[in-house]
Amino acid sequence: MPEICFMEIQEVISKQKEFFNTNQTKNIRFRKMYLEKLRDVIIQNENLLYEAIYKDFGKSTFDTFTTEISFILNDINYYLKNLKSLSKPKKVRTNLVNQLGKSRIYCEPLGNILVIGAWNYPYQLSLSPIIAALAAGNCCILKPSEIAENTMKAMVKIINENFPAEYLYAFEGGIDETTELLQLKFDKIFFTGSTKVGKIVYEAAAKNLTPVTLELGGKSPTIISKEANLEVAAKRIVWGKFLNAGQTCVAPDYLLVEESVKEQFLEMLRKYIQEFKYKPNSEHYTRIINQRNFERLIKLINKDKIYFGGNFDKEKLFIEPTLLTDVNWNDDVMQEEIFGPILPVISFTNFNIVLNEIIELEKPLAAYLFTNNSEEKEIFKQKFSFGGGCINDVMMHLGNENLPFGGVGNSGIGNYHGKFGFETFSHQKAILERATWGEPNIKYPPYSEKKLSWIKKLM
Repeated sequence: MPEICFMEIQEVISKQKEFFNTNQTKNIRFRKMYLEKLRDVIIQNENLLYEAIYKDFGKSTFDTFTTEISFILNDINYYLKNLKSLSKPKKVRTNLVNQLGKSRIYCEPLGNILVIGAWNYPYQLSLSPIIAALAAGNCCILKPSEIAENTMKAMVKIINENFPAEYLYAFEGGIDETTELLQLKFDKIFFTGSTKVGKIVYEAAAKNLTPVTLELGGKSPTIISKEANLEVAAKRIVWGKFLNAGQTCVAPDYLLVEESVKEQFLEMLRKYIQEFKYKPNSEHYTRIINQRNFERLIKLINKDKIYFGGNFDKEKLFIEPTLLTDVNWNDDVMQEEIFGPILPVISFTNFNIVLNEIIELEKPLAAYLFTNNSEEKEIFKQKFSFGGGCINDVMMHLGNENLPFGGVGNSGIGNYHGKFGFETFSHQKAILERATWGEPNIKYPPYSEKKLSWIKKLM
């Protein structure tokens, strides 16, 4: 991995600041031109992107397209279609005290953006924020995760060979290079990754008063009520949990299953795991990203609590989908986000009690409920704070660009996707334009009781 000197990083940032100040990026036609170019570059280099991610994960073309490339292309198409309306100044009501006047909110680009991507969906979680930032009219630097080294190299190649460095640039490198970048002043930092590293990014940004969006994680719970459609719940949970071998920030982290249906539901989970044929080198199952994460995950598997699975292959970095039963809140597997193909199951007998228990924990990035009970749905929506989620499904809220995606509390700050991504990388500038005639002297000295009386009525 090539070393990048501090001077090189500083030079690129200086060029981007100079270019931004030319105001070219504020032109909608300019933004659309480069969004179209990025779309074309991605399509032209699809095979390169597929080959790189296969080297990192063993991830199939099907999975890469459905969970990465399709999201990126949809994001570009969304902004190409909606950029004019998103950029248009918004008329708002002008209150009585500011008459005669017109009030508008202008979305202006923040300036120079740093996006630090994540390794688990390396294309989507690096390029989707970049697309939103470019759509909003910014200049961008991308630092992909070095953990997925081949995808990092592929993104650096296609970006730096096709875009002017003063507008969009990608850096290779690891912790040292990211540390160098964080020492410099940006107008916004967007980070996707762990809560631990998110705190480091936040602290570094604070030194320059740089605003941040942090897309973090957490232990996302899934509640299965006895009034759920158990067959549908099992099928959807198995798909969502073991997609990307569980290396998904919004995957169900653990299940809370009502005691009266627990055994029946465990059997349904087993059935679908077997039916979906999660095997080493499978077209629809990936390996663990590296040895360190593999070893971490293996330690979380309590052999005495395995209901199904538990097998692994150290050479292939393969861990079989594993169900753990009779799990309690004190088990090791419940102390941290799993981020792998291990699914602990905790039983409960009272919906309100178990919901209160998870409310006491850190707020997760996602939460899911399976039930046909309208009262349980309402309690879940009203009482439980989490980033986003689904009722009677998992993870699919990410596929709707009309919904914001982001965390709350320990699971993140800010959000993006669709118009929310545009707003994340924009400053909403308020402008009041006043007429120069017809103004009463009520606000000007000398003051009087009569003027105060009128002011009270007006304000």
